[in-house]
Amino acid sequence: MKKEFTTHSAKETAMLGKRLGSLINEKCTIAFRGGLGSGKTCFSVGVAQGLDYFGEANSPTFAIVNEYLGGRMPIYHFDMYRIADEDELYGIGYYDYLDEDSVLVIEWSENIKDCLPDDSIYVTFSNQVENTRTITIECSKEKDFLKEL
Repeated sequence: MKKEFTTHSAKETAMLGKRLGSLINEKCTIAFRGGLGSGKTCFSVGVAQGLDYFGEANSPTFAIVNEYLGGRMPIYHFDMYRIADEDELYGIGYYDYLDEDSVLVIEWSENIKDCLPDDSIYVTFSNQVENTRTITIECSKEKDFLKEL
């Protein structure tokens, strides 16, 4: 399943993330692909809001993982920009998070592509002109809630 969207502002990018988050009703991993400034963090904030988390959500650049608790499901927001190998994934407890009934949101997932679950949802961000982005959401395994997106 693959769907493509165009957004024209950070607000629209966050609203698309919120729409996706509002549809999630099961454990899942959302893997982001895209360069600096492509909208990954805005989308992440929207996903958290869609899962009824209304605390502060921001990029975990220096923390590597932020935990957002108190919504419909726990959300673990990773930044894998500085992760070099699988040993580092063990060191940050990544595999423990995969076992939880939660939503994992992973920025810079390209850096750990071989360590993502097979049923991950991939969100690819492509900058166009100014604030316009093409956002492609795809998953190799059928996820019923994605049909409503």
